[in-house]
Formats: sequence, structure tokens, C-alpha cells
Amino acid sequence: MQKLQSFKARTGEPLGAPLMACTPEQVDAAAEAAAQAFVSWSASNGATRAALLRGLAAALESDREDLVALADEETALGPVRLNGELDRTAFQLRRFADIAERGVPFAFTDDPAVPGAPPVGHPAMVRQRVPLGPVAMFSASNFPFAFSVLGGDTASALAAGCPVVVKAHSGHLVLSNRVAGLIPRVLKSQGLPAGLISMIQGSGTDVGVRLIRHPAIAAGAFTGSTRGGAALQAEANGRPRPIPFYGELGSTNPVVALPAILATKGAELAATLAGSIAQGCGQFCTSPGVIVLIDSPQDKATNDAFVQQLTTALSAQNPHAMLTPGMRQAFDAGVVHMTAAGAHPLVKEAGNAEAPRPFLAQVNAVSFIAKSALREELFGPSSLIVRAESVAEALDVLQAVGGSLTVTLWGAETESNDTRALARGAMNIAGRVLFAGVPTGVAVTAAQQHGGPWPSSTQPMTTSVGDAALDRFLRPVCLQDAPAWLLARQGQPC
Repeated sequence: MQKLQSFKARTGEPLGAPLMACTPEQVDAAAEAAAQAFVSWSASNGATRAALLRGLAAALESDREDLVALADEETALGPVRLNGELDRTAFQLRRFADIAERGVPFAFTDDPAVPGAPPVGHPAMVRQRVPLGPVAMFSASNFPFAFSVLGGDTASALAAGCPVVVKAHSGHLVLSNRVAGLIPRVLKSQGLPAGLISMIQGSGTDVGVRLIRHPAIAAGAFTGSTRGGAALQAEANGRPRPIPFYGELGSTNPVVALPAILATKGAELAATLAGSIAQGCGQFCTSPGVIVLIDSPQDKATNDAFVQQLTTALSAQNPHAMLTPGMRQAFDAGVVHMTAAGAHPLVKEAGNAEAPRPFLAQVNAVSFIAKSALREELFGPSSLIVRAESVAEALDVLQAVGGSLTVTLWGAETESNDTRALARGAMNIAGRVLFAGVPTGVAVTAAQQHGGPWPSSTQPMTTSVGDAALDRFLRPVCLQDAPAWLLARQGQPC
């Protein structure tokens, strides 16, 4: 049986005793237990779902001190960030509890019968939604609470009436086991089946692929690399009965800064942007990886000044250690790869064994559009400045980026042909368009959209953050001429 070892992010030393990878039989058992739990959980009411979600939130908070200390050892994200993330995770659980209790998963459309022949006349119809079934949830590396065992995917799936089988991330295995250990007590106290929430661990090939292939699994939810997500999506699509796969993948999150705002607020925006690039050692899915400047002849000096301000501000940043040695190696290799592709370094200092230094480079728009290597996400504290000669060329840069979770437009407060074109171009490629601030930081709200065209996500019409995340795990059903007993359930599946 394969042994798994967790490590301290800052030193690379082993953390805790080796853990055992799940066997194929254990993976199958988790999926089958989830299928058994689905029978009762899919028919549960909003109050029952809400009680579970609130119980899980309380369990997390009751173990806060030890959980945060353990997470800090495994991720080096720091207690301030990790306490905030635990707060967010508890908030998400309680928010989806409120959503379930309000009856949102059971909302239905009543379309009474209309006498007469079609197309005007029609039978009585009710359109409601039913849960998809057990969900395979793949934890993310960079949010060990909020996108992990009891994160947003788990919360939204449970609120929708779907059991969850969590695939733990190798970057925080000890923490994942600690969090998973809280769950059975909550389930038992509420008289719920143990298979409703379970966790498996092991390599993606041996465990993750087997899970997504299991016939009891009805959907997949993933946050991670484009390569990993694409591989799992292919598995989901290649099953005898394909299933939906909701993957949040790579994103470069362009920031387009118009010269007028840089002329008046350049130093302030440079400091803000530098902090965003280095925040969390750049290990955010919304880290600003591309900065587009528009170099009309009269504005080049303004842009040059901003580049110098950003270079100075980013040089002063001191990122902490990356989540895993593998991520650090990939970051260092990516810097070399991008430089070889023609990016001119502005900030490129050698990091130490513990933490990398920020990387900032510059390239013209023609090269950026022509060379795919310059458009690849560099996961870490880095950004690439792209100098465009016109708004039209800046739009070509956005089009070359393809899909992105976010695009930020600075200086578009006044309507004009240019700002309309930029807003339209941004909306064409991104799930969220910001007109102030920076893209790091994703609020859990009713209007949030965390997903965009490929490669930022596999399903651009869905979100993995916010209230609408619930919709991923519900399927519409039309009931025609339904009997009174079924209609009396008011949208709650039977």
C-alpha cells in the first residue's frame, strides 16, 4: 500500500507520520456509500440541510487554534491569512445553510393548464430541480480551508442535496485528515449516514481518476491546474455515461490601465498592484498576471513612469515560501521559460531556499500575441507588462489571453468609444470585470461569478464561488399533469 508524506512548507521537513493512500476498494466504497446516502439526502428538506451545514461550521470554529497552527506548518500562509480563511469557510457553510433553509434548491415554476389545442393550449406543468447525485470534489492547494474538505464546493453540493466524496490535496494532507475527522461526529449527532461526506487520499492517477470514473459519481468539482483539470474532464467525458465536470483552472487576470488614471494615481496604483501580485506568494487563482498599458505617443512617458513605480514597489515585496517544493520548482522554471520566450526582466532577483523573489517582465503586444509561451499562467509572485500601441491592439491582447476569471479596467469611469470597446472586450473573455481595486479577493455573494471561458474554467456558465454555485448540482425536471401528492411537496424531491 502506498505511503503518503506531508511536509512543512517553510523547511521541507516531514510533518507527522506517513499516511496511507486509499486502496481502489476504499475509493469504490466511498462512492458507493455516497450513493446510498443520496437516497435520503436528496429528499431532505431545507432545515435538515441547514442544520448539517451549521454544525460543520461550528465544528471548524471549535478546533480553530489547532487547525490554523497545522495549516500554517503545511502551507506557510500565516496565521492571519489562515484565520481569515477559516472565517470565510464557516461563512460559506452558514450562507448555504441559509440558502437551503429559504427553499432556494426547491424553487419551482408553476405553469397551469391552458384549455385548447397547441400551441396555445397545453397540459399543467411544473418545472423544478433535482440533485444530480454524489459529487467528486477535488481540493485545491492554495486555499486549505475555503477550497478544501469543507470548502465552497462541499457546502454548495450539500445544500443542493448531493453527498460529497472529497479527494484531499497532497499539499495539506495532515490538515485535511484533521478536518475530515470533525465530520463523523457532526453526522452522527444529527442521525445522518456516514457516507454523506467522506474523504479519500492518494495520487491523482490511482485515486482521483478512479473516483471520477466510478458509476455512482454524478458530477465532479475541481480547482487547480489546467493540465490536471483537463485530464479529469476528459475522464468525466469519456465515461460510458458522461457526467458534468466543473473545473476552475488557469487564469492570467489581465489588468488594463488607461494612461489618464496613471497620470494622477500611478504611484498609488503601483503600490496596490505590487501587493496584489505578491499576496499569498502569488498563489491566487485571481493573481494579476498580465498588465496592459496603452502607449499612444503622448502617453508613453506616463506609462514609463508607472512601470518604474511598479518595479520599485514590487522589488520591496517579500513573499513567503510557496505551498510545495514542486510549485517552487515550477515557478523557477516558468521564469526561465518566459525570459527565454522574449520577456524583458524588470524585477528578477535570485530567491533563497525558503522563498522566491517577485518576478516582473515587459514585452510588446505583438510578441505577446505571437508567442503562446508568454501567455501561460506563471503561478507565483509574478506579472508581465504588455505594451500596446492602441486600444485596438490592447483588445487584441485580451483576445489572445482567451478565457480569464477576471479582467480589471482602470480609468474607464467616463463613457467613450474606447471605454465601451474595452468593457465589451473584457466581458467577452472574463467571468468578472472590475473597474476599481485588484482581482485578488473573491467575495461570497449573490452576484459573484467565479468562472469564465476556457482555460479559466470548463463550464463558463457556472460559478464556483457565490450563491449561484448551488446551481451546478441541480438538474431541471418538468412534471406534467403531476398528481396532487407530488405537487404538495412544493419542489422538494421525493
